[in-house]
Order: sequence, then C-alpha cells, then structure tokens
Amino acid sequence: MFCPPFTSLAIAREYADEGGFAVGAQNFYPGAVTARTGEISASMLCEIGARFVLIGHSERREFFHETDELVATKVDEAIKAGLMPILCVGETLKENEAGKTNEVLKKQLKSFRDGIVVAYEPVWAIGTGKTATVAQIAETHKFIKSIVGKDTIVLYGGSANEKNAAEILATKGVDGVLVGGASLDPDKFAVVINS
Repeated sequence: MFCPPFTSLAIAREYADEGGFAVGAQNFYPGAVTARTGEISASMLCEIGARFVLIGHSERREFFHETDELVATKVDEAIKAGLMPILCVGETLKENEAGKTNEVLKKQLKSFRDGIVVAYEPVWAIGTGKTATVAQIAETHKFIKSIVGKDTIVLYGGSANEKNAAEILATKGVDGVLVGGASLDPDKFAVVINS
C-alpha cells in the first residue's frame, strides 16, 4: 500500500491495480467540506479510489495539534465513508524515558475500532535514525495486541529502512512496516519491499 501526498493520489491510483498495490491518503478533514477551502474529505478520497488513510500520525498530533478526541472522530468518519483507518500511536522520548509508553499507548488506543490497522511509531524514532530494539518492538506490539486483539494488524514505523526492515519484519507481533523517509529513495525502498 502507498500513501502518497494528495497531489499524487490520482496517478498512483491509475497504476495501483496493474502494480498490485492499494492506495491510501496521509490525512483528511473530518466533517462537511462546505466552507472548508483547501480541505479534502473522506468522501473525496473514496471518489479518487483511496482505500486507506493514516490517522493520528505523530506529525499531525504535534504540528497540527490533533487531539485523541479528534483522532477518534476521524477514525469513525473514515470507517463511515468506507476507508480503512491506519491508527498511528506512539510515545515521545520523554514519555519513553519516564516509563510511560504503555500508559500513552493505552490512552491513544481508545480511538481503536475493530477491524482497523494500528501502526506503532515511537515518536523518538521517527526521522531520527533511531530505532527501537527488537525486544522493545516485540514487547510493545504484544502490549498493543493485548488491547486491540491478537488478530489486529499492527505495523511498526519509526525509521524503518533498508538496513533494519528484515529484522523488524521477523519480530514476533509485527505484521508489516510503515515506511517514511526510506520510501523517498527507490533503491532503498526496493530493499524494504523485498525484505
């Protein structure tokens, strides 16, 4: 699945079927689109052929001040529109070092609904080059699945790249990776895809 910027969704959708991949969006605006110039609604994403949407990504929470309440609203609206939410959760470095990882995740997972996908992205590992250890990833995914159910797809994000994807994907409880920066280099991304 690819979640390109809005400006690339249409062309990605054109190639999705023959390429054997699905297309998702990085965000959407919840609620009516009337008088919301420049915003893109869940129904617009469905019209263009998107099947998934990222919700609650740490950058949206940090830079756009998206609260857990707004994230829950977006999850519900995405489902209602026919999109599969990918609920992003993760703790900051300060929260991690204070031993509050599970507390933070439990709070963020209140937005979870049966049948959706969860992506665990420790904020301290996004774009920093730092990656949680395999033991940390396994432990955290086990905790997440204890809340959302063992059959829920739980992805790992946070500096997943061509050097560590195979090891991460071999970790118990990890059902896939959510790749950010490494997807910008076709050669590196090809290594991740083939891991």
